[in-house]
Amino acid sequence: MSEAQTASFEQAVAHAQKLLDVSPDLAERQARAILDQVPAEPRTRLILGASLRRQGRPDAAREVLERLAGEQPLSAQTRLELGLALAALGEREASLAALREAARLKPDHPDAWRLIAEQLHLDGDAVGADAAYARYIQSGVQDPALRAAADALVEERLNVAERLLRDRLTTHPSDVAAMRMLAEVGTRLGRYADAEGLLEVCLELAPSFQPARHNLAIALFRQQKALDALPHVEALRALDPSEPNWRLLHASCLALIGDYPGSVAVFEEALAQAPRQPRVWLSLGHALRTEGRRADAVEAYKRAIALEPSLGDAYWSLANLKTEPFAVDEVAAMEAQLTKETVVGEDRFHINFALGKAFEDRFDFAASFTHYAEGARLRRLEAQYDPDEIEGLIARSKALFTRGFFAARKDWGAASPAPIFIVGLPRAGSTLVEQILASHSAVEGTMELPEIGAIARGFVRDAGRGRGAPYPNVLADLDAMRIRELGEEFLERTKVHRKRGTPFFIDKMPNNFHHLGLILLILPNAKVIDARRHPMASGFSAFKQHFARGHHFSYDLSDIGRYYRAYIDLMAHFDAVMPGRVCRVIHEDLVDDTEGEVRRLLDYLGLPFEPACLEFHRTERAVRTASSEQVRRPIYREGLDHWRHYEPWLGPLAEALGPALTDWRGET
Repeated sequence: MSEAQTASFEQAVAHAQKLLDVSPDLAERQARAILDQVPAEPRTRLILGASLRRQGRPDAAREVLERLAGEQPLSAQTRLELGLALAALGEREASLAALREAARLKPDHPDAWRLIAEQLHLDGDAVGADAAYARYIQSGVQDPALRAAADALVEERLNVAERLLRDRLTTHPSDVAAMRMLAEVGTRLGRYADAEGLLEVCLELAPSFQPARHNLAIALFRQQKALDALPHVEALRALDPSEPNWRLLHASCLALIGDYPGSVAVFEEALAQAPRQPRVWLSLGHALRTEGRRADAVEAYKRAIALEPSLGDAYWSLANLKTEPFAVDEVAAMEAQLTKETVVGEDRFHINFALGKAFEDRFDFAASFTHYAEGARLRRLEAQYDPDEIEGLIARSKALFTRGFFAARKDWGAASPAPIFIVGLPRAGSTLVEQILASHSAVEGTMELPEIGAIARGFVRDAGRGRGAPYPNVLADLDAMRIRELGEEFLERTKVHRKRGTPFFIDKMPNNFHHLGLILLILPNAKVIDARRHPMASGFSAFKQHFARGHHFSYDLSDIGRYYRAYIDLMAHFDAVMPGRVCRVIHEDLVDDTEGEVRRLLDYLGLPFEPACLEFHRTERAVRTASSEQVRRPIYREGLDHWRHYEPWLGPLAEALGPALTDWRGET
């Protein structure tokens, strides 16, 4: 080429590169026009491959990029684009290999580490994803202090990273990279509210800093603030609708606000484009189960297992449907997985829980308990639970919430009578009570709502920063206006879950009994139902249940016994302080005299009897809890004393219960 031709050629390539970000189809045309003149030009072929992928044509992109990668083995960018095309095709391992090769060829390539992190996160490798995200941050900054902080993040020296980043922000308060890194420290430590605050400031300073927006959406989602996370996720998806992490976070947010059809649609959209994604099939199965589409859920879980035979959560999800026993070959497959040293962490404990259910269905209770106990042991190693903390909270609550306390603050809260709280232990019959009440024309069942817990955690967080007394003592310092604001905040934030416009709605978060004083203070006209069950029955039922989140007390029999004692101790206190304020429903009584107990419950709520409440299993609604399948059937007695099959191994539970083993009913 002449000098003029070379200059013209370089301009054409640069123009094609710019078009790639704004109009991939025009970039493709420009690239093909260049290649008509210079067929083997590698930069233009790379642009062509990238433009094809961005247009949703990953097969065509792969063909171009694989050939180019073979001819240009040292091109990190070619490997990166190939990894993206393979990811779009659902070829997880090949995609990750290509991305790792890009990072090997160019260790400071920020996009390579970011994409590796996102791929690992999609695969459920939280530790690997965190490490890769840290390398991404490290590769994108040059400041020595930030590099040192990034190294500390990679090595999990979080206290060192936090100190370095706070020092950096003291001298450079507008450093958005440092803000995002400090928010990552907070997220790893579970301080999601702190991360949220940092990331909001970060985005105020740099609105186009999309990784920070993604981090903010995750921090909000993990606080169960899905309604707040959604605008950020939608903004990200507007930039790239096919980006898998953003799409899956979108589906998860929709599920959390109760839009299960929308969630299912997003999952199915993702799988239509890239069907070989086991964890997406798993998530789809969860959404389908909640919608009541059991057969479709089973099919989704089995697709996940076929793609990833060690995926313990999929086996446990099948077991957790509690409707069909495992086939002989499925049990053998799970046992085979446990022989592999590579099956660790949550896959191992999920498979143990699933095998516990499999042997329970075979009436081999000794083998069943062995697997339940091993699953619980492994889970307890990961769970952060201190029984002294809940007992301390109960003691402080009993000291604070006296008759005089409530009399001095009578009617300070929001006046709405709409909320109905169902509290107690998990696996104690609360979902059945909810389903019965949700069958009434005046009541809507929602889900286990996070709002009360979020309000309480805000006070705990402030106390940890030296701003206010310990929770719940801090409530004594609030004036009438603040108390009312908290009640109105709860009502406002729960609106998204109310689809039917009924006068009443249910919040079925069992652990809200921790915050009963807060509830009665900020919502003085709310109704509270204590769903209670025999302590051995509910205790063992919780022990053999792996919960997706929370309930960390349930993985040790002694912890369960202490927790149950603390629970009935607090409820007895409120029976004495505010007689009749809480309605207790004993599960065994509800099974023995369903109509009588339902009528008593409706009388407490001030609602007329409706026959539909006795036909609750016909009510079509989404049910998120572990009892979702049971409440879609009529009441049955078989499960009341099922725990007795395991009685030889439940000594630690009975011992920890002490007097509560016999004196557990309380006042009704």
